[in-house]
Amino acid sequence: MSSAVPLTHTASSIDQAHADEGKFHLFVQIAMLLGVITGVEIIIVYLPLAKWLVVTALSVLSLVKFLYVIFYFMHLKFDKLFCTILFFIGLVLAGGTATALLAIFSSKDSIPETAKVIYAERAAASVTK
Repeated sequence: MSSAVPLTHTASSIDQAHADEGKFHLFVQIAMLLGVITGVEIIIVYLPLAKWLVVTALSVLSLVKFLYVIFYFMHLKFDKLFCTILFFIGLVLAGGTATALLAIFSSKDSIPETAKVIYAERAAASVTK
């Protein structure tokens, strides 16, 4: 007198299982690709390249990683267009802010005048010793 329900697999449940397995493999492949891109970024930092080339390469690779993450891991690829536009507005704002900060702090004019005087005094003192 067992009340066990027989296990039956319908075609739709098997198809769903294969679809989930395919998504899992896709996510693993994308994660591995993101790891490779991160490795390339680390290598680029230590290469003897021009500063502008390093910054440009790192920015492009970061953008590629950002796009993979938002479209696949955050499922934005399958979401409404409004959400995609919202993320790109944030990307443009963040990119503009980062570019402005790099421009401001890479300029020699960003050093305060008092610091310039201190550096000049130290340089003069080290020459006289």
